[in-house]
Amino acid sequence: MVCLCGSLRFQSLFESERRRLTSRGVIVLGPEPIDEELTPPRREALGELHLRRIDMADEVRVVSEGGYVGEATRREIAYAREKGKVLSSMEPLAL
Repeated sequence: MVCLCGSLRFQSLFESERRRLTSRGVIVLGPEPIDEELTPPRREALGELHLRRIDMADEVRVVSEGGYVGEATRREIAYAREKGKVLSSMEPLAL
């Protein structure tokens, strides 16, 4: 089971990576785009929900482009490392 992490500004990359992994028989967890303005408490709750996805996954795969890794993704990477998850990325991470 793989959990995709990264900025939702790369939604098309998330979709293509989800399809690629699914076609290989991998269960994929990841954030879903939200079409509403998020309040800080709602954003925090969704962030916690994503950490639970990381808890369930065997591997955490970072979806990014051009080296962009935002603050939330950095927190997710740190959490995955703390939990001993396998960490991979679509491109080299400069962290």
